[in-house]
Amino acid sequence: MKRYLISGGGTGGHIFPAVSIANALKRKQPDCEILFVGAEGRMEMERVPAAGYKIVGLPIAGFDRQRLWRNVAVAWKLMKSLYKARKVVKDFKPDVAVGVGGYASGAALKAANNAGVPTLLQEQNSFAGVTNKLLAKKAQKICVAYEGMERFFPADKIMLTGNPIRQDLLKIQPKATEAYSFFNFSPEKKTLLIIGGSLGARTINQSIAAGLDKLKDAGIQVIWQTGKNYYSQAKQEATMAQNDHLLATDFISRMDYAYAIADVVISRAGASSISELCLLKKPSILVPSPNVAEDHQTHNAMALVNKGAAILVKDADAVAQLVDVALKVMNDEQQLSVLAQNIALLAQHDSADRIADEVIALAE
Repeated sequence: MKRYLISGGGTGGHIFPAVSIANALKRKQPDCEILFVGAEGRMEMERVPAAGYKIVGLPIAGFDRQRLWRNVAVAWKLMKSLYKARKVVKDFKPDVAVGVGGYASGAALKAANNAGVPTLLQEQNSFAGVTNKLLAKKAQKICVAYEGMERFFPADKIMLTGNPIRQDLLKIQPKATEAYSFFNFSPEKKTLLIIGGSLGARTINQSIAAGLDKLKDAGIQVIWQTGKNYYSQAKQEATMAQNDHLLATDFISRMDYAYAIADVVISRAGASSISELCLLKKPSILVPSPNVAEDHQTHNAMALVNKGAAILVKDADAVAQLVDVALKVMNDEQQLSVLAQNIALLAQHDSADRIADEVIALAE
């Protein structure tokens, strides 16, 4: 019976691929044991048990670049985390350790390396994270989602697998009748889908609010996922706009249906979102978040923009430009077709299974 340690988290972008890899390992080796290692107080401590897996939390925290005096506590937490990670590896005795990025994976994979356990890294972004760059030297395999990652990692260790995505998104046919019915929308009209993540994206929401009159005049259907932090304000603005073809919601329970009817998607440029857009062949307008480490969302977006596979609107320009750009694209059939064709070429299929196969090969 094989044992696999999977570590990482901090954001949904790290947790979802980690759980997908675990699920793929379980499908291939039903009797394998899987243990997750995360950071105490972060979302993986809830999400991973909800997916049916055990998780151990490390008392680790990120380096505080603003308030340097706080890093005394950070250093102490790091020492405690390294000690605890060593104990976890010693007790669990994994055959392979998998790191998906995030603070916790640094401590867990360092402990695995020191114990002689083979390690595999999964890098979701086109600009490698600090943790994975530090761990790359001792890793046996590095699974990536973008071409050109040789600038961060040893070329002989890299495998282009893509990022695992939610499999249910692929089951619904584009333009499915039941998807239109779910939102009370018409197949006769074009649909714009706006997604800002579970908490929401302030700039995207401000941009849509500023353009509500233009959206109404255009006569298109709009699904506006505001995120929970911005929902009450957005709901008021949507009500005042009096647009029967606008649905404002904090959360979309059926993302498969929303994607199925979307002619254009406005989104942040997180790694998981981009992988979904590629596999679903969606013409996209990306507004990278400026509040992420190493500005990796801009790098993710540019990897598509440089291949004519998406349109970029900078966060700083979004309030003035986003709705105008969206309406222009929606009315240009040729551009919609080119964007859909080009983004489809960047899709990586069966990512979780391919990563799991690499993990199993290392174990054997």
